[in-house]
Amino acid sequence: MADYLLEARSIRKQFGGLVAVNTLDFFIERGSIVSVIGPNGAGKTTFFNCITGFYQLTQGQILFDGKPLEGRSADEITKLGISRTFQNIRLFNNMTAIENVMVGQEAHLRSTWWAAVLNLPWVRQEDAFSEKRARELLSFVGLKGKGDWMATSLPYGAQRRLEIARALASKPKLLLLDEPTAGMNPSETAETTEFIRQLRNDLGITILLIEHDMRVVMGISEKITVLDYGKKIAEGLPHEIQANPLVIEAYLGRGAAASSKIEISD
Repeated sequence: MADYLLEARSIRKQFGGLVAVNTLDFFIERGSIVSVIGPNGAGKTTFFNCITGFYQLTQGQILFDGKPLEGRSADEITKLGISRTFQNIRLFNNMTAIENVMVGQEAHLRSTWWAAVLNLPWVRQEDAFSEKRARELLSFVGLKGKGDWMATSLPYGAQRRLEIARALASKPKLLLLDEPTAGMNPSETAETTEFIRQLRNDLGITILLIEHDMRVVMGISEKITVLDYGKKIAEGLPHEIQANPLVIEAYLGRGAAASSKIEISD
């Protein structure tokens, strides 16, 4: 029997008359790398927002590690073990790299504002541990020695890695990556693809990603789910998705689907 870390059952998200996610069933096995793809407006980011508590479902249920997510805040969902990055980088630009990562640990810190004001010994110990852990994460993502750099002074690819380090700081079991290679050159894309694989292999984290670069998707995914207008139109292994007429039609139009010769990874 499959060991599902995340289960979405008949979920629907509607904004007025617009149905962004439409009766979607989705399951991700623990320890896997899965991609969600689809044309612009297919409902991919809305689906991520439903998982992470930014949106509440119109109907249906999402279970994480057997626990329902309905009614939980984004902070509570982070504490359960779900973290994410964003399509557009969302770093704290007025903070250093290490401060950004330390913010990501907040869900698991015991310190309160009054304890910090009193400068209690255990608060100082927790701060020291938090900084040590942040430096370890920066080293893991390839940013060793960059902790005191301002986030905005880092190159684009390094900012992407910093955002991942901040997400890792919350100790996720499931990491959601929203277009992690967007805006990267081919070399940066290849490095990031291998790094995503390393996250799963070295840390045992389950990875769910949205990605438009089909070479990345086909090269790293163990399962692919395809959305179009909020509905799942296909799901399977990379080679099955690449040859699926419904997927080709969604991306390239009905004429391309009829020929069934065009590869969407080009």
